[in-house]
Amino acid sequence: MYSELAILAVFTLCYSLVAGRFERSMISGPMVFVVVGFVLGPSALNWLGSDLDGLGIRVFADITLAIVLFCDASNANLAVLRKHINIPTRMLLYGLPGAILLGFLAGLVLFPNLGVFEIAALATMLAATDAALGKAVVSSPIVPGRLREGLNIESGLNDGICVPILFVFLALAAGSVAEGEVSELAVHFLVEELGIGLLVGLSVSFIGASLIKACHKKGWITDIWSQNLVLSLALSSFAIAQELGGSGYIAAFSGGLLFGYLCQEHKHKLLLPTEGIGEIMALLTWLLFGALVIGNAFEQFTWSMLLYALLSLTLVRMLPIFLVLGKQGGNVPSRLFLGWFGPRGLASIVFVIIMLDRGLPGGDFMAMTVICTVFISLIAHGMTAQPLAKWISQRADK
Repeated sequence: MYSELAILAVFTLCYSLVAGRFERSMISGPMVFVVVGFVLGPSALNWLGSDLDGLGIRVFADITLAIVLFCDASNANLAVLRKHINIPTRMLLYGLPGAILLGFLAGLVLFPNLGVFEIAALATMLAATDAALGKAVVSSPIVPGRLREGLNIESGLNDGICVPILFVFLALAAGSVAEGEVSELAVHFLVEELGIGLLVGLSVSFIGASLIKACHKKGWITDIWSQNLVLSLALSSFAIAQELGGSGYIAAFSGGLLFGYLCQEHKHKLLLPTEGIGEIMALLTWLLFGALVIGNAFEQFTWSMLLYALLSLTLVRMLPIFLVLGKQGGNVPSRLFLGWFGPRGLASIVFVIIMLDRGLPGGDFMAMTVICTVFISLIAHGMTAQPLAKWISQRADK
């Protein structure tokens, strides 16, 4: 255990020293960590990851995603968002279902070995975008604000929206619910996941922000302990919502939005320590992904998986987004930019682990398809983030 801890600590230190250089290049942090994870993992040197299981990775990825979502939401520019709220609204209400539908149709053609509901579940797992992988774009000051906020809100909320849809398809695929009960089950999952998630996220953040302000005025908060406030709020929102049967992702993101609004004056100072923790946890998740998943997955990839992955990242995602935005999304380059930057990552990995627990007949095949898509997305979106950010800054509507 200590040798693995030493390896992680030394490599994290080395990367932290040169992180700024990588952020200005076409090689992203996640790409570096996946490659290093592969080299250090069981498939190569076998120095790392031999004792970890799927549950451990899921818990780590879940916590990481909660922290990233809370921080990203807190940093949202609400003035810009209010002015251009139609962009993420259309992407979530129409673009997300459109992507699931197109992904389902593509799966019907390419995967005759899977059942109808298994294909629907696969399409849903790959409809959710990754807030962590998209951070290079949504945090870039040269990308127009309305595009940044649109992608930030979409990636923050679509994970939670996909959860109840995925559960319905998984229940149907496993045969644990009759088709006539689908509508009732869907409404139950939707209301429970979204309703509880919103209620918990907003309540925890309101109470937390109020206590922070009150205790700050009394001088009870020290500089050291102030660095733990946002981390505690993010994890509280996520864990309480999950325990009550709601979506922890929705709770973390909605809570972050409210916290950013209530603590505007001091939010940057409060957020900075937690953002650093979220960054390194996200990169360590990618290192584990490279060590435990990629090495074993390469041999199982098929041409149909590769083709589906490419379609999922391009036509399946970009066409619905381009069409539903219309003129509301700006000119053609703006809509193409919004469509392309839907990277797949941590949420899809968590969904795979949830799906594998159901023991579906095509579960392993579905998992490899998702892993193939995430791996290609990691490279493609990582390499294009900086060049396309510069490109859109010159071509988007002003």
